[in-house]
Amino acid sequence: MAKDMRRKIYEIIELSHDGNKLSLVYDIFMLLAIAVSIVPLMFVEETQSFRVIEQVTVAIFIIDYLLRWFTADYRLQKKGWSFVFYPFSGWAIIDLLSILPGLSVLGRGFKIFRVTRLLRILRLFKFVRYSDKIQTLGKVIRKEKGVLLTVLGIAVFYVFLTALIMFNAEPHINPVTGATTFEDFFDALYWATVTLTTVGYGDMIPVTDIGRCVSMLSSLFGVAVIALPSGVITASYLDELRAEKTNKSLKNNNNKEKE
Repeated sequence: MAKDMRRKIYEIIELSHDGNKLSLVYDIFMLLAIAVSIVPLMFVEETQSFRVIEQVTVAIFIIDYLLRWFTADYRLQKKGWSFVFYPFSGWAIIDLLSILPGLSVLGRGFKIFRVTRLLRILRLFKFVRYSDKIQTLGKVIRKEKGVLLTVLGIAVFYVFLTALIMFNAEPHINPVTGATTFEDFFDALYWATVTLTTVGYGDMIPVTDIGRCVSMLSSLFGVAVIALPSGVITASYLDELRAEKTNKSLKNNNNKEKE
């Protein structure tokens, strides 16, 4: 009886599949709780209503955490050891860190450094658990990690190279305005990164011909760097969606044949 009850709880709290209405309702309820818990972070003042929201949502998250721990053996498939390993799994750590700011265990001292507000932002990651499309994107990124890491390596190398060139080619004091430019190497790295990503805030600009040429090349190269991983992820994502659609159709056909 207890095993059947735990199995049913596991099927409800996991991402909804195969038309499980209770699981779907639970997913929607948790998504709403996560969204509501983030609202106080959009305001500086902490009102009584925000404190109530925090208390209620934290209570919901604690219950969800305990239920997932209670059914950990179905998820991890390691029998009794599942209950030992679960608190150290990625999702369990995110759940726990998102709960702690709402408890008194952190004390008021931590709030001086706004640690509690920052930890609450981790609750946004809980959205991933309830979205199969985001999980599919995660699969795509893991599948194409070789290509993405290669592009990242090229981008990091190019940022470092252009930062070195700019730091040594540009004057540290603008001869026209007298303002400091590229005062240290981190300034050069910052400039190279925002230029490579084609953002270019304009708070730091080169004044020499060499610097301007490097800036133009960096902007053009940035378009290619951004476009390449975007194309790879898009193509792989569409392939994954087609594969999931095909698997779902085959599963439905098999279920109809059994009936």
